[in-house]
Amino acid sequence: MKMPVALIAVLAIPGLAACSQHTQDAAANTADSAAADTAATTDNATTDVGAATDNALGSAQQSMDNASDRAGPAMDNAGNSISAGADRAGKAISNAADKAADVTGNAMVKAGKALKD
Repeated sequence: MKMPVALIAVLAIPGLAACSQHTQDAAANTADSAAADTAATTDNATTDVGAATDNALGSAQQSMDNASDRAGPAMDNAGNSISAGADRAGKAISNAADKAADVTGNAMVKAGKALKD
């Protein structure tokens, strides 16, 4: 037959009260030591989380810096390509205008000759 928990507790009370001062002091020291260990572990964990956060933010900042460093030359290249394309278009327009002027001039010369004749 199992003894009820309440009966066990009632029977244990006189035994606990009879503990020596040395035993009570040792129990208190153990509790203090456990609390100190818990505080130290919590402090270490907080420090580790802070350091990991700082490292992650530093890495993110470096990635952003690297991306902007690469974006600058890429934008310069794009600008140079646009400029070169505009130059080619300008030259093509100029050449076409020159050809049109030549054709128009030749037509006018022919028309002038025709009028003379």
